[in-house]
Amino acid sequence: MLLDFFDRLKLADLPVSMGEWLTLMDGMSKGIGTLNLDNFYAFSRVCLIKNEAHYDRFDQVFSAYWSGQAHQFEELMSSLNKDIPEDWLRQAGMDALSEEQRAQVEALGGWDKLMETLAKRLEEQTEEHHGGNRWIGTGGTSPFGQGGFNPEGIRIGNSGKRQGRAVKVWEKRQYKDLDGDKEIGVRNFKMALRQLRKLARDGREETLDLDTTIRKTAGNAGLLDIHMRAERQNAIKVLLLIDIGGSMDYHAQMCETLFSAARSEFKRLDTYWFHNFLYERVWKDNARRHHVQTPTTELMHSYGKDYRLIIVGDATMSPYEIAVPGGSVEHWNEEAGAIWLRRLQQAFPHCVWINPESPDWWQTTPSVRLTKELMNDRMYPMTVDGLQAAIQALKSPMTPSSSTLATDK
Repeated sequence: MLLDFFDRLKLADLPVSMGEWLTLMDGMSKGIGTLNLDNFYAFSRVCLIKNEAHYDRFDQVFSAYWSGQAHQFEELMSSLNKDIPEDWLRQAGMDALSEEQRAQVEALGGWDKLMETLAKRLEEQTEEHHGGNRWIGTGGTSPFGQGGFNPEGIRIGNSGKRQGRAVKVWEKRQYKDLDGDKEIGVRNFKMALRQLRKLARDGREETLDLDTTIRKTAGNAGLLDIHMRAERQNAIKVLLLIDIGGSMDYHAQMCETLFSAARSEFKRLDTYWFHNFLYERVWKDNARRHHVQTPTTELMHSYGKDYRLIIVGDATMSPYEIAVPGGSVEHWNEEAGAIWLRRLQQAFPHCVWINPESPDWWQTTPSVRLTKELMNDRMYPMTVDGLQAAIQALKSPMTPSSSTLATDK
């Protein structure tokens, strides 16, 4: 049963290694995580899952495999731990009750009386029973069975209606927003963007370099030789271009989240906006976008090649807006958008395109396929996994696009 569960985890593409599985087995051999299925869930997740982005997938596999098998699990654990002292079971059962429920159990005869009565019922009962207040079965107010209610009850079986007092964490799926293929929030943005940060000595030398001072002083026959150094600062530079308006209105909140996360992670961040595709002008203030604009050539001359260029947009438009002069829906563009994208790639070789639409949509939309081709496939979804892949791509320059659409005349 346990090996089958391991196979299910591997089939779900969860990175569970044999060493981690052996750690789980070693802990269970010592009685850890074996009392009940909830304890096994908590202990197995600690041993097997290293990345919180995999929590939800683990919960789904665990729920699909173990739901309805609590009784079989307990039988398996009993066969592995035959010599568990009776005092442990008594204490474990009492610990599961609240103070009020403990008082009721004691008032009705205590834990020993309850276990003695259960043994007697098992000897006397010869058939299944539903409802009532005495026999082992479902419903009713009997202390033994499932689906009913009794303050000193012992649940026997794992199906049917419950009172909601033992809702399992692995059925709640509290971690679904952390999954690698889900859209991400500001915390996930920050964690992914942080991988791009590069710390370097920058600024005035105001910090004592203790190690160098000691080494130089020792090499100078004890004559004090003080050395200072600049503070380590985030040296990465990011140029963020975000599509605004039209179909991007549906993704406005996610783009705001990205903007907020990027602004908190990078000291050297400049953000500009565009509509649908990149042409000869961008802007910094959406409220004054038609009056105060920045020439795209100015971006290429003002920012160096060491800047990382991140373009955010759904790339959903008419292909003419990309491929031909005059294709823009807002103005007459003398040159095709593809040419301007090519120039930006030459000015900022470390560049990627983040698309908030699902990749399933990309192949059905000609403009998205065209943009992805112009980006030499450096287009990534706005998910945990997608953003992490984009950050990895930003660490190396892109190969210039081979598309004829991106060639200057």
